[in-house]
Amino acid sequence: VSGGEDEIQQLQKALLDYLDENTETDASLVFSRKFYIAQWFRDTTMETEKAIKSQKDEDSSEGTHHAKDVETTGQIMHRAESRKTFLRSIIKTAPSQFSTLKLNSDTVDYEDACLIVRYLASMRPFAQSFDIYLTQ
Repeated sequence: VSGGEDEIQQLQKALLDYLDENTETDASLVFSRKFYIAQWFRDTTMETEKAIKSQKDEDSSEGTHHAKDVETTGQIMHRAESRKTFLRSIIKTAPSQFSTLKLNSDTVDYEDACLIVRYLASMRPFAQSFDIYLTQ
């Protein structure tokens, strides 16, 4: 995985598919699936707000590349909207219908699901700044 948006969405979809397939054996996976969707939606909103705020701070301090900042803000908003659209489409999909939306015919097993969770967790701000917290 190269870490691009499309790859992250594929991993998210694979993880949600795994959770959906195993809800019959463990009812708590329904909650886990809903939690992940809500958390990813919240993360998208927070990342967008931080990016726009940092651009406004840079714009007020520098003031000259307004056109460049507008384009970057537009790109941030477009990327955030595409992520939110992806998550909304998953929310609107009934869990039983979700397995028909698979991108690959390969199924994700438990070990793969654990690996996906670890990778997606490493992308979160706390995991990325963990070394800073330890040194402090």
